[in-house]
Amino acid sequence: MKRAIAALVLLCSAAGLAQPKVDVAAALKTVTPDLDQRLARFKPVKMPYNSAALSARERQMVDQLVIALRELENIYWRQSDPEGLALYTALEGDTSPLAQKLRRYLVINGSRFDLVDENKPFVGTMPMPPGHALYPAGLTRPEIEAYVAKNPARKQALYNPYSVVTRTGPNNTDLSAEWYHSKFVDFLRPAAAALRKAADLSDDAAFANFLRLRATALLTDDYYNSDIAWLDLKNPKFDVIYAPYETYLDDLLGVKTSYGAAILIRNDAESQKLALYERYIPDIQDALPLAPEDRPSVRGHATPMEVMDAPLRAGDLRHGYQAVADNLPNDARIHQQKGTKKIFFKNFMDARVNEVILPLAARVMDPGQAKQASADGYLASTLMHEICHGLGPAFARVNGKQVDIREAIGGLFGGLEEAKADVVGMHALKWLVDKGALPQTRLQEYYASYVAGIFRTVRFGTGEAHARAEMMEFNYLSEQGAITSASGRYRVDFAKMPAALAALAKELLEQEATGNRARTEAWFAKYDRMPQALSSVLAAAKDVPIDIDPISSFDEPVR
Repeated sequence: MKRAIAALVLLCSAAGLAQPKVDVAAALKTVTPDLDQRLARFKPVKMPYNSAALSARERQMVDQLVIALRELENIYWRQSDPEGLALYTALEGDTSPLAQKLRRYLVINGSRFDLVDENKPFVGTMPMPPGHALYPAGLTRPEIEAYVAKNPARKQALYNPYSVVTRTGPNNTDLSAEWYHSKFVDFLRPAAAALRKAADLSDDAAFANFLRLRATALLTDDYYNSDIAWLDLKNPKFDVIYAPYETYLDDLLGVKTSYGAAILIRNDAESQKLALYERYIPDIQDALPLAPEDRPSVRGHATPMEVMDAPLRAGDLRHGYQAVADNLPNDARIHQQKGTKKIFFKNFMDARVNEVILPLAARVMDPGQAKQASADGYLASTLMHEICHGLGPAFARVNGKQVDIREAIGGLFGGLEEAKADVVGMHALKWLVDKGALPQTRLQEYYASYVAGIFRTVRFGTGEAHARAEMMEFNYLSEQGAITSASGRYRVDFAKMPAALAALAKELLEQEATGNRARTEAWFAKYDRMPQALSSVLAAAKDVPIDIDPISSFDEPVR
């Protein structure tokens, strides 16, 4: 029997994308000796799919969406770690316990590099390339910047979020870029075909239109029209995330996207609870601690919010950090003109809170405050986190020009943006309490739940964007006295937390607004290292899982 995600990784090689040859015996000799302990950090959790509640046509539609997700999964591996994919497929016929455990850990990370160990290799010795397979091996940011300075006409292609950079020329001294829709065409064509078949089976005309537009976008790398159609969906029963959106694989320039996907089925009862938050979004933007010219009005913008269950995810939504929410699309033009969609993965959120956050809080926080942390409190902080991804500056101001914030900040953008969403979200929660939109009696619950979530996330290490962000938050809040420790337990100083969060929100918003890369680099260099005391406390709770390992209902897990 195959594990869920194993069925997603197809064993074929596309033309021009043949997998590297692998010496399996040699590779197995280099596996980290503590692989069992690493695997134990991820708890397998089933993600149910209730097909009985669906019509025959709906089940057929979901089947086509599953096919489409498999194709994006193929592409993601080739963006992340083609050599890791080659090893994964080469190990399929090896039934030894070590080989099967290694396959599982390759899937958890989506590569040979351990997310929880600063992206160090857990098999082999090659260090993780900062740009993964989106750039040629050994290429550095200064080298790219110097090349672009001499060849400014090439910049647009080289910095394009949908291109793979390669070395060219007689001595490999030139750089060129190939569009994703060309590089990965052998996967994108069947993906587009599956989306169109799903559209034909949909009873929702607007969703069907979106699927057809997204199929076209896959083959052009122009996602604008389909993103607009996606934002215009009204309370859809079914939805999908399906695009190269996030830049987590790109620590070189911070601009290249990786493919991610999720099948979404609406949780209507929970979705209806979001109206309160949605009502205040324009007012929160206007109240941010930022110059008016850097917080453009979002009044009239689309702010759809959905609570969904995700029975299957692929690409960057499947591997590594298991997101419980998303705020998309990431196109700054759409943020400015239209807005964003906030999606909350209810089944993943429940698993994270119940299996990781609350058990960990009970071990590392003051017992009374640990009991104040709750699933509802964590949901509130997560809601505001996703809302605040869409708030703040739309562009950076650099030398009097509007510049994409990702490009301005570079490789640290992921950590900065996650921190901004965290901190501005908590600052906004206090604003909602002050306005009477949320009860004052729950504010301590919100703060306790937020801090409990920090302890969960920093265990990933600063090689991961969310963990880098929350490590910085922890250190800054500790410096301000808003988090304290005694006898190996951490406490929240509820009186100091509001001012500390307000000051940090202002700092992070200004970093994005100014696009000051040096300021951001200096800030994170100061604050993103784990203190030894925290490391010791977390080590004592190492039996609590770090994250979940989702098992899809579409396949059975390995026994």
